[in-house]
Amino acid sequence: MIKTQPIDEFKPTVDLAIWDVRDTDKYQEGHIAYAVNMPIECINETTLAQTCGDIYVLCGGGTKAGRACELLESLDPTRTYVHLTGGTRGAAALGWELIKEK
Repeated sequence: MIKTQPIDEFKPTVDLAIWDVRDTDKYQEGHIAYAVNMPIECINETTLAQTCGDIYVLCGGGTKAGRACELLESLDPTRTYVHLTGGTRGAAALGWELIKEK
């Protein structure tokens, strides 16, 4: 099942599976706390099997995250995938501190 949640209603915590599906360079330029980089082209049955429970998915603004959620659902329709609309740009606009790795 795919759900949507605006980024401004989301609180990232260490116990959530948060996937940032942008490419590695964009991820390293700035991502929200606790997000792991899982580029959309790397999503497959193996990577999905390494995570339990719901997966929160975001990208820069929302387009790629929506496609990633559809891909995830096609791989395992029994789980819940939460598309965080607004993405990293939305989080930055809200004043969230982005973690930079470059």
